[in-house]
Amino acid sequence: MSVTPAPEFSRPVRLDQLGRHAGPIVIAADAAEREALARRFNLLALDRLEADYALSEEEGAIIARGHVRAALAQPCVATGVQVPETIDTGFTLRFVAEDSAEAESEELELDAEDCDTIGYSGNVIDMGEAVAETVALAMTPFPRSPQADAYLRDAGVLTEEQASPFAALLSLKGDGK
Repeated sequence: MSVTPAPEFSRPVRLDQLGRHAGPIVIAADAAEREALARRFNLLALDRLEADYALSEEEGAIIARGHVRAALAQPCVATGVQVPETIDTGFTLRFVAEDSAEAESEELELDAEDCDTIGYSGNVIDMGEAVAETVALAMTPFPRSPQADAYLRDAGVLTEEQASPFAALLSLKGDGK
């Protein structure tokens, strides 16, 4: 039996306390929490992580609307050097009980107006973990430093245009053949 480790940035909210979270609530990760999250998300630095949010109950779900701000640095996918990034984005999250019919449904149709849905069990949701996951999803997926192209070129890595099936044809055309 495996035990799920506690989230590095945990801010539990009891469902019977939702009224206290209807107004703007501000949460921020301390240095130890940021360091642990940086390890988890393979970051070179996480200098800031904070969010403000408000909770409401709508149609049997708990809705969190808020804003997250983070200052971080990821390693460049080519060089490994630090690539700084600032995240400053709004979010809307929808928490549904894992034993509800909606949480058990296989397929949901979403449009651009829909929000992320997070399942929960018991009588607690974790806004800290939800904010951490929101930041992870907002990060640049493959960060590249300004030196990445030169580094890859020097290493002999072809660009997409050079590796294209049509590149060989274009090189033939250039030879006058």
